[in-house]
Amino acid sequence: MRLTKQQRRIRIKSRSRKSVIGTPARPRLAVFRSNKEIYAQLIDDLSSVTLGSVTSLNNKDAKTGAKIEQATAVGKSIAQVAKDKGIQSVVFDRNGYLYHGRVKALAEGAREGGLQF
Repeated sequence: MRLTKQQRRIRIKSRSRKSVIGTPARPRLAVFRSNKEIYAQLIDDLSSVTLGSVTSLNNKDAKTGAKIEQATAVGKSIAQVAKDKGIQSVVFDRNGYLYHGRVKALAEGAREGGLQF
């Protein structure tokens, strides 16, 4: 039986989520990528709380430019949200996506914003 692209991503995601756990001091930076937009969340898995989120939908810096530039802007914005909450480092959860393209651009934007992971 052949797996669809989504089923394959879910299988990879479940494998990587075994070792990626967010805490209040070091939350999980989860990335979701759709065809048009990109989303980032800071999640505390111990208490199941989202500490902050940024999307390319409501981010004025990410409205223009190519998708890679939008992802970089979202990464910088999520780093600013983390700084406002007093968070220095995070655990990066690529959510089953390859660390390439927009996912990589978001991670590099977050690093430029001052997050460590």
